Amino acid sequence: MSIRRTRCVAFAFALITSCVSAQVALPSDTQVLKAAQGSFAEYFELLALPNDAIVAADIQKNTDWLERAFVRRGFKTQQLPNAGKPLLYAEYLSVKPAAKTVLFYMHLDGQPVLPEQWAQPSPWQAVVKRRSAQGQWEAVDKTRLHEVPLDPELRVFARAAADDKGPIMMFLAAFDALKAAGLTPEFNVKVLLDSEEEKGSPTISQIAKDHAALLKSDGLLILDGPQHQSNQATMIFGNRGVATVRLTVYGAKAPLHSGHYGNYVPNPAQRLAALLASMKDDEGRVTIAGYYDTVKLSAAERQVLAAVADNEALMRKSFGIAKTDAVGHNYQEAQQYPSLNIRGMQAAAIGDKAANIIPHQAVAELDLRTTPEAGSDYLFDLIKRHIRAQGWYLVNAEPTDAERAAHPKIASLTLGTGGEAARAAMDTPLGNWVYGVLQGDDRKVVRIRMMGGSLPTAQLVGALAVPFVILPLVNADNNQHSFDENLRIGHYLDGMQVLLGLLRTPF
Repeated sequence: MSIRRTRCVAFAFALITSCVSAQVALPSDTQVLKAAQGSFAEYFELLALPNDAIVAADIQKNTDWLERAFVRRGFKTQQLPNAGKPLLYAEYLSVKPAAKTVLFYMHLDGQPVLPEQWAQPSPWQAVVKRRSAQGQWEAVDKTRLHEVPLDPELRVFARAAADDKGPIMMFLAAFDALKAAGLTPEFNVKVLLDSEEEKGSPTISQIAKDHAALLKSDGLLILDGPQHQSNQATMIFGNRGVATVRLTVYGAKAPLHSGHYGNYVPNPAQRLAALLASMKDDEGRVTIAGYYDTVKLSAAERQVLAAVADNEALMRKSFGIAKTDAVGHNYQEAQQYPSLNIRGMQAAAIGDKAANIIPHQAVAELDLRTTPEAGSDYLFDLIKRHIRAQGWYLVNAEPTDAERAAHPKIASLTLGTGGEAARAAMDTPLGNWVYGVLQGDDRKVVRIRMMGGSLPTAQLVGALAVPFVILPLVNADNNQHSFDENLRIGHYLDGMQVLLGLLRTPF
């Protein structure tokens, strides 16, 4: 069995040194490989279960399947009721006296799919692929996953392959490797599998409060999201929140003939475009007064962000853009500020269904990425003030005849659901412990202050009052939330090794 050496971790941004214990026994590489290959059949079986949280029956099937998988590995389990879409709780108690407890969070639900977009018969039937010499993805026989040595560049394509069933299966396979080596975790392990993460986890805060004693721990590890684009080991200490906003601009009471009434009746689509244009400048910066004011970055924090060293030239090339928005000095700084994104606009129709009309209304949907300093209510209030300052009268419903007669510019603005942002200090005992384990095999570790994507971190931390670290394990180019989602097999094995290092290192 391999032995992990003592590592002392010094942080440049704080006078803190963390030493991780020496002489940590781990399963051998052969045992890890055997456990991984032994888990692939289960992985494919799990991927075959549709898991869009809008279908409660499918979520129940996933929860039942995973409960059986955890029980087979010696976990005690409990389904937490959630209006027909239960969350799954599992625990594995350590034999070590006075052991601490770590809660692992993952989610079993996935994004919706459009099967016709996928380059395979079904997004629910996993396909193994490898890049050809010409750089194209080609399907290969699934038996390639059982070859020795195992090709790390093989990938499994299916919905939720990476987000987030991949990490769940890595976790289960890590316990298989522990059992094969006759080893047990150095701390009490608790697991919470969310059933509605892709829908914003609307009930998880209340569920966590209702089961606070069950979920009590000394630290929360969130196994979700992609690694840094360099595919190096990654730690993330926070995530932006998200809130949806719908803006409706009203015109005439009904659509009107554009020939008869063009140049006479105002067009709400054009007015909506002008209103939205007033919210950002040509550099991509939000111009709404106060939008960025609450975010203050110290020189030390900017140094940490710059140290991530993103390859921004490669990012621009891969995106096909010549220039980025000018929010922050680099990509990491941009993630520290709240954003305002137009995620969709609609007015009448285009193409074959278009008619020569002046539409009666135009609608835009926005998503706001929030920060701990700029929450959804704060940003929503700033947007309302900005719209009113542009001469608009805001209503809460379809305007009345009296309102239409009194106000030339009428709109409605509604705030939807979402989750708030969360951020932890980068020098906590939990963070130092994880950092030390990741560095154990001389890995370079990328530490990210706060990522742009959203997770229910704030809801869990608020309910459980627990320190947290987000630990992504999957390849950066996994196409999560899109078609052709995939997981690189090399990351599956590396993820198992990371989890084994954590499980075998006292916290």
